[in-house]
Amino acid sequence: MPAERTLPGLLRGLADPRIAVALRAMHGDVGRAWTVPDLARVAGMSRSAFFDRFARMLGTRPMEYLAGWRMSLARDLLRHGGQTLDEIAETIGYSSASTFSTAFSRHTGSPPGRFRTS
Repeated sequence: MPAERTLPGLLRGLADPRIAVALRAMHGDVGRAWTVPDLARVAGMSRSAFFDRFARMLGTRPMEYLAGWRMSLARDLLRHGGQTLDEIAETIGYSSASTFSTAFSRHTGSPPGRFRTS
């Protein structure tokens, strides 16, 4: 089935050469303060063309995808790692444990400390 006819998602994004470059960059440097213009440059596209194509391919906007990826990594680090909240925040691109905790709570419905102990 051609990529244009498949459902949006990560595999469809990875099948698109330009979007795949941006996805690899995000995954490879999750702690970087990425912006849509940064990702568009990596993909060799204009900001608006990149934004539209990314959303069409993955079914979500670039910064929403990045936040979700960061939260997925955070859940794993909270479950298995011995890192502090400050260390996790820095690893996944947040400026402080406080901003990370707010984002994590908003995304998961539970603060990181409670998630870690559950």
